[in-house]
Amino acid sequence: MGCGMSARTAPDITAETRRRVVILGAGFGGLTAAMAFRCAEVEVTIIDRRNYHLFQPLLYQVATAGLSPAQVAMPIRRILSKQANVTVLMARVEGIDTAAQTVQILNRNVSYDYLIIATGARHAYFGRDDWAETAPGLKTIADATKMRARILSAFERAEASDDAMMRKRLLTFVVVGGGPTGVELAGAIAELARKAIVRDFRRIDPSSARIVLIEAGDRVLPSMPPDLSETAKHQLEKLGVEVLLKTPVSRCDAMGVGLADGRQVDADCILWAAGVMASKAAEWLAVPADRAGRVRVDENLNPPGHPNIFVIGDTAAVLTSDGKMVPGVAPAAKQMGQYAARAILSRMAHRHSGPFRYRNLGNLATIGRKAAVADFGRLRLSGFSAWLVWNLAHLWFLVGFRNRAVVFMDWAFAYVRYDRSARLITERHER
Repeated sequence: MGCGMSARTAPDITAETRRRVVILGAGFGGLTAAMAFRCAEVEVTIIDRRNYHLFQPLLYQVATAGLSPAQVAMPIRRILSKQANVTVLMARVEGIDTAAQTVQILNRNVSYDYLIIATGARHAYFGRDDWAETAPGLKTIADATKMRARILSAFERAEASDDAMMRKRLLTFVVVGGGPTGVELAGAIAELARKAIVRDFRRIDPSSARIVLIEAGDRVLPSMPPDLSETAKHQLEKLGVEVLLKTPVSRCDAMGVGLADGRQVDADCILWAAGVMASKAAEWLAVPADRAGRVRVDENLNPPGHPNIFVIGDTAAVLTSDGKMVPGVAPAAKQMGQYAARAILSRMAHRHSGPFRYRNLGNLATIGRKAAVADFGRLRLSGFSAWLVWNLAHLWFLVGFRNRAVVFMDWAFAYVRYDRSARLITERHER
């Protein structure tokens, strides 16, 4: 969409006099905010430690060999190449000086008039960071390719082993955490073992693989209504996944996991999907945070005492009008990004922007082929209809026509043939 005049050719405002907006993070929230300034007379700088925007909801498909990394990511510069008022810096944020209004990156400071912090979240091991090496989480492409190597290597090592007990341990996969990522991972591994690679091996039967999903709470998908949580559990069990509820993990090491009730699950491949911790934004700003490290913001998404700073997405603890926490999902981050950009433009024009209001567009989770659950308030779906909605929704949110077309073709082929074409082990994983 054109603006009628390039941001760099406006006759009455020069680059030196434009307001400077710095955005930390090019996820859904940060990228949406940057694009909302397309026609604005501002200088936008995006800082991200990676050079790509990642469609994180499909990262589990990279980890389970359903998609390749390039299908769920796109270079930030390419996305914003036609937006003349945006500069992209690939750098790690070291800190923020709110008094000087600068962001500290390696060897330089970046000045701002307005700051949008959208730095997302990282894995949380609830005080047991020593488990990270044994039970990797899933937040980046590097995480996904390492996870893919662990999963596929387990089958390869089992094929090469003559030890029956070792084979059994290699073919046991444990997923810790029953939220959307854990449910999607467990379902995808079950389909990989029982459908996609079942005929590829000669000495082992991949369909005999044991997939265990462990959740400390009393149901999977706790953000869903109880009936949909129960439906999701039933669909997982139909795929052959063992679902253990009310079962906290007490030990996690190279031999497997220990459970709080004294049981042990011997497994070589343990995957973590149990919790997240926000970035260091609260520490940078020296402001209050909740237990997950998210910055406590007001109804305008501002941290206390900083009206020119907006914290959005997984980095922010935002409450809805009825006092519930806004979920850490892509639509919420995009809404916050749009709001932050509008609020900045309103303040520049000396107008009042009003408080942020979250619009719940629904809650989706997929379990496997033709198996999913969807909550749209009064409308609740499960099975094939929910799976179809999930596919269409994720294709819609993917950035770039080429990505959508390629992913659609891969999904269509996989639907017919149960094929997972990205079964590449690009790094060795051995214990």
